[in-house]
Amino acid sequence: MRVLVVGGGGREHALCWAIAKSPRLGKLFCAPGNPGIAEVAECVAIGAEDIPALAAFAMSQKIDLVVAGPEAPLTLGLADACAALGIPCFGPSAAAAQLEGSKAFCKQVADAAGVPTAAWARFEDADAARAYLRDKGAPIVVKADGLAAGKGVVVAMTMAEAEAAIAAIMEDRIHGSAGAAVVIEEFLEGEEVSFFALCDGTEALAFGAAQDHKRVGDGDTGPNTGGMGAYSPAPAFTNALRDEVMGRFIRPTLAEMAKRGAPFRGVLFAGLMLTASGPKLIEYNVRFGDPECETLLPLLRSDLLPVLLAAASGSLASLTLDWEAAHSLVVILAAEGYPGTPRRGTEIRGLERAAAIPGVQLFHAGTVRDAAGAVRANGGRVLAVQASGETLAAAREAAYAAVDAIDWPEGFGRRDIGWRAL
Repeated sequence: MRVLVVGGGGREHALCWAIAKSPRLGKLFCAPGNPGIAEVAECVAIGAEDIPALAAFAMSQKIDLVVAGPEAPLTLGLADACAALGIPCFGPSAAAAQLEGSKAFCKQVADAAGVPTAAWARFEDADAARAYLRDKGAPIVVKADGLAAGKGVVVAMTMAEAEAAIAAIMEDRIHGSAGAAVVIEEFLEGEEVSFFALCDGTEALAFGAAQDHKRVGDGDTGPNTGGMGAYSPAPAFTNALRDEVMGRFIRPTLAEMAKRGAPFRGVLFAGLMLTASGPKLIEYNVRFGDPECETLLPLLRSDLLPVLLAAASGSLASLTLDWEAAHSLVVILAAEGYPGTPRRGTEIRGLERAAAIPGVQLFHAGTVRDAAGAVRANGGRVLAVQASGETLAAAREAAYAAVDAIDWPEGFGRRDIGWRAL
């Protein structure tokens, strides 16, 4: 098979790394890719959001499967462009991708499908939003309605924080047009879990769960990020909970999307809060999480490629997945300044030394190689350092040994990934 992966971050490196191991693979391309991906795939200089160029490339290269990494190309119609050319795409249509593209749409679908979720309201007027805040009080959650690269959510513990979030999102437009409207939600208390299900429009197959660490600092302090680390399996997410989520969340959502004429294919990522009264949906995403993808894929024994193809072509029903009986943990190394403006261009040394540690896999997220061949930081989240072990403690020990082997004074990471389980 000839495969094109779209994207250039840590998630896409993990996808390329897993697909590259498939005996069914003939040729693997990644657009635009990164220096880590270049070791397992041919990188192509096409932006992840340049849908016409991606479609033309897929056609000219006789691609058998397009695998979408990030959400933006999906909301822009990558799967629709592939469908028009008869090329299977792992990822939903633009209509189905609105599950992530609009927080309000996601909530409407959840309510229609009877999926347990937080009480919510949508506002296009900042004064009306503030009036609602005053009525409800804090703690409360304020979200930009549109796509904001994982940074459009403020969990406000005080009214002052909530009102500042309204001003920043709706009036200062820190997330651009994504903040034209906000969704304000009831604050949910409990443990947060990321759960993934592969979907083919009608059928769904559980693909595992991980616990992410959203806040930038140790002890879950500081602003929300795209994710600073993750681990799997999550002790809090039992097999009974998995079955409950498949039955009460995933399958009813698939049925509701099909009813709306937008059947969902790809991976449905349910952000869940495990509350005292049971699991509740925080939001859906329409792609693998990052860093959850880098956490889960090293545990997968099954060949990933035919599984992705089955989801894309509507034939998941007969498939099962085989997993390692091990633990996986990822530590994200980010550039100074993240999640604000990251410092770019600093050199990262010691990657070979880190990768040589048993059980360790390095995934590049925001790197570039300079003319002299040195690896340099080129984004906010720059490296995902993954390690597997017989226990979570062993995986964490290996991951942090690799972190300490990397020589990058301008980078930082949390030192407490996995604290809930350990």
